[in-house]
Amino acid sequence: MQFKDKVVVITGSSRGIGKEIALSFAKEGAIVVINSSTNISALETLQEEIHLLGGRCLYFLGDVSDYDFVASMFETIHEKFNQVDILINNAGISYIGLFTETTPQQWKRIIDVNLTSLYNCCHAALPPMIRNHHGTILNISSIWGVSGASCEVAYSASKGGVNSFTKALARELGPSNIRVNAIACGVIDTQMNTWLDDDEKNTLIDQIPLMRMGNPKDVANLCLYLCSDAANYMTGQVITLDGGMI
Repeated sequence: MQFKDKVVVITGSSRGIGKEIALSFAKEGAIVVINSSTNISALETLQEEIHLLGGRCLYFLGDVSDYDFVASMFETIHEKFNQVDILINNAGISYIGLFTETTPQQWKRIIDVNLTSLYNCCHAALPPMIRNHHGTILNISSIWGVSGASCEVAYSASKGGVNSFTKALARELGPSNIRVNAIACGVIDTQMNTWLDDDEKNTLIDQIPLMRMGNPKDVANLCLYLCSDAANYMTGQVITLDGGMI
């Protein structure tokens, strides 16, 4: 188990991509810290799944766009485990609508959850990583942060910010032996896409050379690689995982 006893923090991990990432690391022997802003029952269920696998898991209910909550969460993690080896910033929300109909409140919420949360979590996680000269940060982004998407201006802007944040922070932290990368996901089959009807899903799939949506396991597999020693010379990269869509 290549991640045995490593402490892995995964935000937004009660379902979908985050849940699959948590399970994948738990199966590799990691100590998994999971988080959700609202769904405590899902966190409890996932914790039980991890325990049944023989893994160790700690959960936190709270909004990672809230700096005070994040600071308290990482203080508890550091007190309990003395370290964070891997931080995976997965928490995110989407918004579909015309830019001219996007309210200031909607804009702020998207930016806060999708981008400011990275500042909060990295700001709290990094001091011990820098002292220990060890750590890995992985940000879950989107292809729309690369190409932009009509009717998703706020979401695209937030994920474009994630990509630039990743590249800049990697340059700053390289001398401290801390790697920072991102995965720009394409269309992944999760609850975030349940608003699409069958015709809309088929139209999307027609644009994907591999002729299918991705699934959370595809993302989790790439997370395992990027956080492993096999990728120890890779930093500052935004890896596209989209079946060839862009």
